[in-house]
Amino acid sequence: MRECLMAFMLVVAFMAGSIQAIAEEATEEVKVESEVASETEIVLTPEEFEKCRVIYFDRCAGCHGVLRKGATGPDLTPGKTKAKGTKKLREFIWFGTGGGMPGWGKMGTITAKDTDLLVKYIQNDPPVPPQWDMKNVKASWKLLVPPEERPTKPEHDRDVDNMFAVVLRDAGQIAIIDGDTKEVVSTVDSGYAVHITRMSMSGRYVYSIGRDGKCTVIDLWMAKPDTVAEIRCSLDARSVDVSKFKGFEDKYAVVGGYWPPQFVILDGATLEPIKIVSTLSYTYDTEEFHPEPRVASIVASHFAPEWVLNIKETGQVWLVDYTDPNSPGIKMIEAERFLHDGGWDSTKRYFLVAANARNKIAVIDAKEKKLVALIDTGGIKPHPGRGANWIDPEFGPVWATGHIGDSVVSVIGTDPVNHPEHAWKVVRKINSLSSGNLFIKTHPNSKWVWLDTPLSKKAKYRTTVAVYDKANMAAGIFKELKVADYGKAVHMEYNKAGDEVWISIWGNLGDAEKGQAGEIVVFDDKTLTEKARIKGLLTPTGKFNVYNTVHDLY
Repeated sequence: MRECLMAFMLVVAFMAGSIQAIAEEATEEVKVESEVASETEIVLTPEEFEKCRVIYFDRCAGCHGVLRKGATGPDLTPGKTKAKGTKKLREFIWFGTGGGMPGWGKMGTITAKDTDLLVKYIQNDPPVPPQWDMKNVKASWKLLVPPEERPTKPEHDRDVDNMFAVVLRDAGQIAIIDGDTKEVVSTVDSGYAVHITRMSMSGRYVYSIGRDGKCTVIDLWMAKPDTVAEIRCSLDARSVDVSKFKGFEDKYAVVGGYWPPQFVILDGATLEPIKIVSTLSYTYDTEEFHPEPRVASIVASHFAPEWVLNIKETGQVWLVDYTDPNSPGIKMIEAERFLHDGGWDSTKRYFLVAANARNKIAVIDAKEKKLVALIDTGGIKPHPGRGANWIDPEFGPVWATGHIGDSVVSVIGTDPVNHPEHAWKVVRKINSLSSGNLFIKTHPNSKWVWLDTPLSKKAKYRTTVAVYDKANMAAGIFKELKVADYGKAVHMEYNKAGDEVWISIWGNLGDAEKGQAGEIVVFDDKTLTEKARIKGLLTPTGKFNVYNTVHDLY
């Protein structure tokens, strides 16, 4: 019975996620310990395995992969981990590394006991993960409210364009908040650990994607917005987007999978699955077969009926034509490894995406459908989110990214027409508060650029944000704003007008009774003073204003 339960747990582990960032920076020389843990030392009970599964899924899948063969983070298969030794592995998990891995223990994210269990977990062989084919996808599909039964016009007088979809990450929910009144209008269940939300071109529907591969769509026209359809497109996922090109508005959606490595095209209104496509392929540089090329991020082109899919491990950008979703055309563009997040420049023609294992930004021309530049950012592990666009007084239109592994902001010229001498070059490298940055944000109506550092090794910077003056970036001076005294200050988002900035305080579910599970702090963007606090939220992280998300303003 014990053996059967253990086998079941091994399968479940891969049906939910992966494992945690652990090994040291690739360039760091480490003395390999001769002591290798004995079989007795690395045995886990089924209960311990299940506990590790949750931690592994939450903290590790993104960097090390379901198969644990490495991507942005190093290989974590037993042949590598056992050679490091238990002591060294524990130090990596607890203290982090100079290469950008957070110190999960030192930050208080996991306990000493859980750290010890993780050390054992990664010295065990990874189980063979299950697949998730169209039969499984269709079986998971639930049309809760058919289109003909939905409102024909908004059932409220709220400004839908200024609503916010807020990810309550660890609670597995989405909060819909009125941007004008700051009222939580509705809280609906979603997938687990939702990574992002995206809006239909009309602004009516909110699409979420959980780390468990569950996609949901919420109708904002309802008196109380609620889920109208859901589907599980994969077992681990982080990306979703919709069709935006003229004539295809609100028609299709697409979900990119981490495991299995694939994407699924869906009906935009109902989420009925149309087509599933594997991303199994070969690395762009060495042309070696890769068993886990994950869809890291997706954006919708404004120049063609296409989605831009970033295939992480192979270093390819795929332009997927959805004109005929049953036979999608795919153009593969060689870029760099390992692709992660990115966003459009101010013209929406050029897509800039981080290849954060190579510390580069790849630039894709969506109009000409080609790679136009690979830019060395001069920092470790760029992590732009969608980045930030503004007009620099010296260099013209620019886009910027922060870094997980470096205390630097890289500002890149993006105007090859009027400022060709600055285009696709780092025109400014500016100091930031700390390493551990995840998001950078601005708005066309704002004079400021905001930067968070929730993964900083220094506790004081995790709850502090930096604010830069666009007109005086050359000075490299920023204002420090303390946002909270607990949790992590993460992910800035503007309201529709661009005169408010919303910042999440990501606390812990276990601290709900102390009022420290989370809240949103709203700042007046002109005065940089606190304007409101939306309390009682459970672990808020990303938040997305409808208007800004539809129009790709960042």
